[in-house]
Amino acid sequence: MTIAREEELARLKAIGRIVADTLQAMGAALEPGMTTAELDALGRRLLEREGARPAPELCYGFPGATCISVNEEIAHGVPGARRLAAGDLVNIDVSAEKDGVFADTGASFALPPVDPAVRRLCRDGRRALWTGVRQVGAGRPLAGIGTAIGRFAERQGYSLVTNLASHGVGDSLHEEPTEIATWPEPAERRTMHEGLVFTIEPFLSLGADWAEEAGDGWTLLADPSAPTVQYEHTLVATRNGPLVVTLPGRQAA
Repeated sequence: MTIAREEELARLKAIGRIVADTLQAMGAALEPGMTTAELDALGRRLLEREGARPAPELCYGFPGATCISVNEEIAHGVPGARRLAAGDLVNIDVSAEKDGVFADTGASFALPPVDPAVRRLCRDGRRALWTGVRQVGAGRPLAGIGTAIGRFAERQGYSLVTNLASHGVGDSLHEEPTEIATWPEPAERRTMHEGLVFTIEPFLSLGADWAEEAGDGWTLLADPSAPTVQYEHTLVATRNGPLVVTLPGRQAA
């Protein structure tokens, strides 16, 4: 999607706020003993209350309203009977559509007690995301995002999963530009134009560099197995830099 009119931006901000608020509420509701299906049901209620439709279900027939991935699962986890336990690392990915516009966000949460290395990983996962966000602006190279995140990961001693990329969003859940690397990619030659809408979602890990299919047709696992986090925002490239639309509690401005 490329934002050309203020009305388009208003609709993008509206769905961005909805998915951000839903993600925040789901994260706050996490507790040992609840099932991922119960957590997903909360997400569905919150989205539908706002008139939004869950995007994975709408676009791909995914068996849930949100993607919930636990521990060894790092993306596209299917909600079900799995019960959360103390110490679990849980990733929640929320994407939805309203009034013809899609937005996408995600975050990882650690249930106490939290291993110090995992606590640091979560902190640095958020830092990695914002390192990428700061590279956004009309006329700037898309490659700058992955280059900056890669330098950050290397300095801090982390690996990056290199087969789960960021993507365009807005008119649909996944669209051009596709395969926006959140790791250094020398072959990337594209630039961001004014109004371009896309996600940034690095997968920062304590050792994994690949995502392998789990066998259910959806869930992806860290390879090699290692704690891995993902934080994601939807944003717009402007002449003044990034405009993040998936901030909770208010319309992005």
